[in-house]
Amino acid sequence: MGTYPTRLKKYEELKIKARKKMDALMEKTLVMVGTATCAKATGAIEVKDAFIKNIEEKGLDAQVIEVGCMGHCYPEPLVIISKPDFIPLAYGYVDEGMVNLLVEEFLIQEDPCFDYALLAFEPNYYFPTIEDFPRGIYERKIILGQCGFIDPKDIDHYIFKDGYEGLLKTLGMEPQEVLEIIKDSRLRGRGGAGFPTGTKWEICYNQGEDNKYIICNAEEGDPGAFMDRSIMESNPHQVMEGCIIAGYACGASQGYIYIRNEYPLAVENTKIAIKQARDKGLLGDNILGSDFSFDLQVFESSGAFVCGEETALINSMEGKLGTPNPRPPFPATRGFRQKPTIINNVKTLSYVPHIVRNGSKWFKSIGTEESPGTAVFALAGKINNTGLVEVPMGTSLENLIYDVGGGIPHEKKFKVVQIGGPSGGCLPESVLDKPIDFDSLQEAGAILGSGGVVVLDEDDCMVEFARYFLDFTQKESCGKCTFCRLGTKHMMNILEKVTRGEGDFNSLKILQDLAEDVIKGSLCGLGKTAPNPVLTTLRYFEEEYKAHIEEGRCPALMCKDLIAFYILPEKCSKLCSACLAPCPAEAIYTRDDGLKAIDQEKCVKCNSCLIACPPEYNAVIKLSPPELVEEKERESS
Repeated sequence: MGTYPTRLKKYEELKIKARKKMDALMEKTLVMVGTATCAKATGAIEVKDAFIKNIEEKGLDAQVIEVGCMGHCYPEPLVIISKPDFIPLAYGYVDEGMVNLLVEEFLIQEDPCFDYALLAFEPNYYFPTIEDFPRGIYERKIILGQCGFIDPKDIDHYIFKDGYEGLLKTLGMEPQEVLEIIKDSRLRGRGGAGFPTGTKWEICYNQGEDNKYIICNAEEGDPGAFMDRSIMESNPHQVMEGCIIAGYACGASQGYIYIRNEYPLAVENTKIAIKQARDKGLLGDNILGSDFSFDLQVFESSGAFVCGEETALINSMEGKLGTPNPRPPFPATRGFRQKPTIINNVKTLSYVPHIVRNGSKWFKSIGTEESPGTAVFALAGKINNTGLVEVPMGTSLENLIYDVGGGIPHEKKFKVVQIGGPSGGCLPESVLDKPIDFDSLQEAGAILGSGGVVVLDEDDCMVEFARYFLDFTQKESCGKCTFCRLGTKHMMNILEKVTRGEGDFNSLKILQDLAEDVIKGSLCGLGKTAPNPVLTTLRYFEEEYKAHIEEGRCPALMCKDLIAFYILPEKCSKLCSACLAPCPAEAIYTRDDGLKAIDQEKCVKCNSCLIACPPEYNAVIKLSPPELVEEKERESS
């Protein structure tokens, strides 16, 4: 293999070029606009164009660049302004009006507009957060550390921040040494299963085959999960470097990044990153002048949830039906094209360059003994700070939801957190002191999964919630296993009856038994975990099921068949007609006395009247069971 001084020289040349480029960039005012998918959906492109137009019209020495997602999705569009002699500041909820203000007040008159600033950073390009409290106390960003601060379409940004240094170090070691570092780090797969990464790599390495493959699994089919997408959009080189190191350690020369085609920006940025890495000699033949060759290409999937399972993923790549195979053999011994194949999640591979560069002891110093490192979550649902977070393993659910996530909006009461995606468990307030790690969550009935977190408040019905996610997994089932195909469907039918008030206690017993049978009789992780929302809601919210069955009542006032909308005559105003126009069924009419009322036979229970009713009146209410409307009408008459 080529000598280390030769490889070092080539890398240092890349680093010097990147440093010169970035130093020149940082000498001027820099406006960094987050343009990941989450930001684009809120108008980030229009904000970027407005900055460019203002800067050009006023002849300012400033440059606008596009960066990825910093994780703070709730205040998007998000803009960071780094101006010489000022601390870098981040501004949230930016619109074209605020663009004009920031250009005039900050860029021209040098007033930083602190009242509008969301975050402040240290005065250097690394931007460690200094005023993001209390969130900053609990977060520890490793694989999200550069997301939102670098241009994902410019490889020099990544190289400037020590990118591909882990690869350089890898090329100076034997493959067995790299394997030992990963094994010693106790890195566990972040795709959901939590299998030791080093052990998987070692199995592949020990296979006496000439052709081996590395596949990065970026399928991410969980509703409410967007960690992998954001990483691929914001820092694809980090994932690619992990793939190359994995290829070196396992003896593979070809890799694939398997991305769902519903992620067009992730696909685009990754393809650009691959081309740039090839042009720099960091990918392809004789990487950095060594004897090691490794190449990557993007494989766009059709977006099936079951293809997140590794054998189903391989089948789809080979042009077959995306259904799972019995294991063994495992892909590490016989996978893609019947050759030894390593399949790791985006997050798992993203840790690899950091571990190789900083050492296994550094990684083990974070998190817990059995679950070292950090956990990346996508916070969604009834929580103030929606977005991406990265916390050390062992952080409690309470810290995650209240200190990092900002708690529940509108002063509502917390009810449940579903962790682990659609197959995750629903955990109540009584277990919020549980630490986040692979084993503790499993004891509580949930799984760490790929990192999806959905928070619910007092207005959410647990029976309907279990039905909703079971509906998703039942539809995403490939149908290969009888228990998964028919068992989940039968469970769905029972839950639908309960939400209509037609269930009985025998149904709950059947539901429990079916859930356990589906787990035992399913081939892949989809079927084995699909009953989790049902089992945990039965375990922690049995009284809610009983209310639906015994009383025909939905305590959360959510199940449509068990609620009715009613307008309180004593609060309704004759001068107000706000509820009339939004009603799609024309169910609201004016009574003889001029007040409004609802025709229950026409009402489709869409909630529009409740939303439209002015807060000063608050005349529209929901009732459960629906029979209470008759009682209310008798009282009013």
